[in-house]
Amino acid sequence: MSQSRLINTVGTSAAVDAAIAPAAESPRESAPPRQRGFAANLIPIAVASALFMEFIDSTALSTALPTLARAFHSDPVHLKLALTSYLLALAVFAPASGWVADRFGPRRVFLIAMTVFLGGSALCGLSQSLPQLVVARLIQGLGGAMMTPVGRLIVVGSAPRDRLVSAMTWFTMPALVGPLIGPPLSGLVLAVADWPFIFYINIPIGVIGMIAVLRFVPKLAQPDPGRFDAKGFVLSAAAITGIVCLAETAGVNLIPLWAEAAVAAGGAGALVWYVRHALKTDKPVLNLRLLRSPTFAASAAGGVFLRLGIGAGPLLLPLLFQLALGWSPVQSGLITISQAVGALSLKAVAQRLIRRLGFRTVLLASVFGTAVAAALPGFFRASTPIWAIVLALAVGGFLRSLHFTSGNALAYADVPRDQVSQASTLSTVLQQVGMSLGVSFGGLTLHLARGPGPLTPGNFVTPFLLVGAASLFAAPFYWRLSADAGADIGGRARAAPAG
Repeated sequence: MSQSRLINTVGTSAAVDAAIAPAAESPRESAPPRQRGFAANLIPIAVASALFMEFIDSTALSTALPTLARAFHSDPVHLKLALTSYLLALAVFAPASGWVADRFGPRRVFLIAMTVFLGGSALCGLSQSLPQLVVARLIQGLGGAMMTPVGRLIVVGSAPRDRLVSAMTWFTMPALVGPLIGPPLSGLVLAVADWPFIFYINIPIGVIGMIAVLRFVPKLAQPDPGRFDAKGFVLSAAAITGIVCLAETAGVNLIPLWAEAAVAAGGAGALVWYVRHALKTDKPVLNLRLLRSPTFAASAAGGVFLRLGIGAGPLLLPLLFQLALGWSPVQSGLITISQAVGALSLKAVAQRLIRRLGFRTVLLASVFGTAVAAALPGFFRASTPIWAIVLALAVGGFLRSLHFTSGNALAYADVPRDQVSQASTLSTVLQQVGMSLGVSFGGLTLHLARGPGPLTPGNFVTPFLLVGAASLFAAPFYWRLSADAGADIGGRARAAPAG
């Protein structure tokens, strides 16, 4: 997608009709004029504000897991289904997002996806059992599967190459306000109202976000996507479902061993079949040929392993604080916002660090730092000073944000404009699979480490240590990068050739 094919039409009173009209936007309009200063950041901020509710929802739900376990009379570890079902839906349906966005226009798809997400939120609040909540979360995930990659597509497609890091930083930072507000908001809701209102608060937030998108985000003209790769979509969905379901059920006796073996065989077979299909198809639903780019491959593979390591945090931390340490939801929520505070502090230094040190050094440093920070909560005890817990979580939030901001920007450093939607789709799927596996990994390690009685702080030592160790598997992918990787978008001068 070239910049010369962007359409300069901002939403007005007819924007809602345009957002749901069946025709694709015309690709023959002129590009919007280049904006500078704060005006250039309105598009990523508007898109991020629309995603605000998604981040609030995920962090608020994590804080409420112990409460939901009591409401549904379920084992707290089994409540990970409420997290993984959403991530599974994201990973399964996200492969279609690139084609759908190219066919009907990113802004239109983004707004429809938000509507689906809000409908799923309402159904979550009406759920009477864990299975009903899981189904409602799957509907939420269907909306989120289009929101996240299409939102990134809007930002990347609208930003000039030399402003990509800035755009991605602005796109990431407003979204981090969600995790800042979500945990204490969840605790407050649980203190004064019943748990369904954790989901109902998404509705006014989502409406405000949609208004921001209609006001500031232009329509982007996309190339003709051609025919939809239906065969590839079915195969990728089967492979992703098999992988995630196997990770979710392994070792916790949810299904018989023969069923686990069948799921493993089916998922592996679908994956092999899809790889063969994708490499022979001109426009596969997930373009694996993008992995030939060293920068994209490093960002994608490294990101999966880091998310495998830290994805367990939203499950383990609330259980540690509320069930093992005996804190209230309000106390737990207030403490965990320190992660978001640390992440927000990155805004002031992200570009300077990348410009001075380069992507390779920043990514390697953030991996090792994140691994240590991810393991530290395993040593939290009732006697641990609150300031030490807050500091550890804040540093971890800063390092994770540094990694994701730099890694997400690096992924698109060498991707041609006409393949941005495909890269965004593949990147999103891999990220969600990594997060889903992380939640399952955290649940499995806690299940194996717990005793017959109530959860104690000692039960969390091994899970957090393993979570930190898993993060280190991302390091080799960044180690192999050139020192000049991403120099064109990072503002760092290339090293002079030897001799």
